[in-house]
Amino acid sequence: MGEYEPKIEVQFPETVPAAKGSTVKLECFALGNPVPRINWRRIDGTPFPSKIMLKKSNGMIEIPNFQQEDAGLYECITENTRGKNIAKGRLAYYAKPHWVQLIKDFEAAVEDNIYWECRASGKPKPSYRWLRNGEPLALEGRIQIENGALTITNLNLTDSGMYQCIAENKHGTIYASANLRVVASAPDFSKSPMKKLIQLLKGSTAHFECNPKASPKATTIWKKGGELLQENERISFLKDGSFQIANVSKSDAGSYTCLAENKFGKASSSTTLLVTDPTRITLAPSNMDVTVGESIILPCQVQHDPLLDISFIWYFNSALTDFRKDASHFEKVGGSASGDLMIRNIQLKHSGKYVCTVKTEVDSVSSAADLIVRGSPGPPEHVKVDEITATTAQISWYEGLDNHSPITGYIVQARTPFSVGWQRARTVPDVIDGRTFMATAIDLNPWVEYEFRVVANNKIGGGEPSLSSEKVRTEEAVPEVPPSEVSGGGGSRSELVITWDPVPEELQNGEGFGYVVAFRPLGITTWIQTVVTSPDTPRYVFRNESILPFSPYEVKVGVYNNKGEGPFSPVATVYSAEEEPTIAPSGVSANSLSSSTIEVTWIPIPWKMGSGRLLGYEVRYWNNGGKEQSSNKVKATGKETSVKITGLMSNLVYYTAVRAYNSAGAGPFSATVNATTKKPPPSQPPGNLEWNITDSRVVLNWEQVHAMENESEVVGYKILYWTSSHSQLSILDTNRTSAELLLPLNDDYVIEVKAVTDGGDGISSDQIKVPKLASMDARGSCAEILNCLSSLMSITLFLIFNAIL
Repeated sequence: MGEYEPKIEVQFPETVPAAKGSTVKLECFALGNPVPRINWRRIDGTPFPSKIMLKKSNGMIEIPNFQQEDAGLYECITENTRGKNIAKGRLAYYAKPHWVQLIKDFEAAVEDNIYWECRASGKPKPSYRWLRNGEPLALEGRIQIENGALTITNLNLTDSGMYQCIAENKHGTIYASANLRVVASAPDFSKSPMKKLIQLLKGSTAHFECNPKASPKATTIWKKGGELLQENERISFLKDGSFQIANVSKSDAGSYTCLAENKFGKASSSTTLLVTDPTRITLAPSNMDVTVGESIILPCQVQHDPLLDISFIWYFNSALTDFRKDASHFEKVGGSASGDLMIRNIQLKHSGKYVCTVKTEVDSVSSAADLIVRGSPGPPEHVKVDEITATTAQISWYEGLDNHSPITGYIVQARTPFSVGWQRARTVPDVIDGRTFMATAIDLNPWVEYEFRVVANNKIGGGEPSLSSEKVRTEEAVPEVPPSEVSGGGGSRSELVITWDPVPEELQNGEGFGYVVAFRPLGITTWIQTVVTSPDTPRYVFRNESILPFSPYEVKVGVYNNKGEGPFSPVATVYSAEEEPTIAPSGVSANSLSSSTIEVTWIPIPWKMGSGRLLGYEVRYWNNGGKEQSSNKVKATGKETSVKITGLMSNLVYYTAVRAYNSAGAGPFSATVNATTKKPPPSQPPGNLEWNITDSRVVLNWEQVHAMENESEVVGYKILYWTSSHSQLSILDTNRTSAELLLPLNDDYVIEVKAVTDGGDGISSDQIKVPKLASMDARGSCAEILNCLSSLMSITLFLIFNAIL
């Protein structure tokens, strides 16, 4: 089949009715060869709104939520290379009625008028009808309907009922209902009584309202007391039944009555007018300048009518002051006619406007004052480092808040990883005045990371520091500080040991820091130098077989870094390593002193000062059950030739050997000698210790202590005694089992007894306490001592002793 022009097979009617809010679809289908293109347009040229959608390859147009502006002529155009064809149709808008204004229930008094408006919209425009109690409303002279609005004049009780407004067009009908209630009643004040009391300021206008419920509306007259009020230049009656008095005075005070009347009855209601003097502030707060930390009182005192209660309210910067929340700073003080505000320990935050408001039932007065609080400055701002060198930094900043006291100067502070907190920096200028915002920090350490901050000062004091600047590092420089405490000595044979305190990192002035160690034998002019590259190294050891023992050398230590070499330390004299001792001590002997102590003695070795300094002797000891390799050691310093070894086991053989030592090492041991510790003292204490006093003498007796086979023999006894009030100990030795003591009079005595052996003192007996005695004899034992103490409360004892110490 050949080509042909488009032929519309499916098209829409010439007129298509479309309801408001509906979705409208127009379809246009055409055949043709080639396949025709389909386009849509409005004949009036109005562009399609965005809500319109084209579907089915443009064969359908869809219009959602159809509105009146969418109505009109639409055209479907089909065309191809052989020609075109057009279909036209009209979209006609229609709408059912819907309410624009509804009627509501209404209550009216007889003889009143009512205007009830009922309004609806729709397409075409709706018409209106009214029903009363379901029946069409009959129109008459006082009942009229115009454009849907119902008017009824001169209402009577028969007009009450249910009314309906009906709006309709050819597409629908809608109804609105409301109840009309026509009432008739005598005046009634029960729901709207007059205020019992009206309080007014002298000179103000008094307004008296009278609004009884009455149908029809009541007429009113006013009385003051029993006298009928008449209108004059100050008294005026209003249409609503109220009246007012202009420029009231004390004479206007009294009782006022409204009498209301209609054809159904009458009623009255009364009120009392109280006229008061105005409230005046007699002492108002005034503007003040204060300093942080001070306390002040802002006065607020008033004169007011004694018939009125007053209250004081304070506002700070328009916010109500909460005296509970801010009790640490704010307190209201003063008498009944005073609302003075005390502010304690004033802070910068308390600057601002303070308003005192005094309120009564009838008036309110206020007075304001500005409080300026002067404090130390706020922190400077935007601190930065503008230029940096090895030892200086140029610093700038912006002025911060002066807190109402001019800034008099600034201080620059610096901090490094090596400083203890913030330190004041030396600056140029040395004194920075309050109008200068730039300074140069000097005497900085090269190659150290710094941060800076600034503190402002005024006559109040120093302010809060600024935020710190960004961290900056000073430039490198040649080191200026040599090591300190250069010395040395010691080490092994043929060694020269040189030591020093390393230079702190903050004084190294740059990368690549190290030490130059220089030394020479005393009397030689040429220096031997070497480099130590580690900045933390505290020593250098020079080894050479030609070094003689304990030879003096001059040494010095210098510094360097990538920028160059710095200074040397002062020259110090250091001795090479000493020669260790080569001979052993002679005449070594060991003697047992007790069950736990032996004493070792020896003859010192001959020693030449040219070989070094002899530090002392080392004594090694071990018992016959141990090994020499695991022996213990004690040292004797200097020229000592004996040592006591304590803490040993009893009745055991101990071996000892002695050798000399110095800083280079130790010499050979002497020949081994031995000694056997003595047997231990008896484990049994003296028993049955008794005492008696006769003729001012204290006589002691105890049982003999018998040593066991493995214990040292008893060679005597030791009596220890002291007063209760003093800790000084007295000792009496005896080889018998009794003793006689002559003791002074003035105190109680404590006494105990020990056995004495070659192996040491034995265990103490139980202690006895001899009380002060007077004019009588006494006796006792360890078992009886408590009875003795309880029975001899106030006895004085004169004791005389003859002690062998």
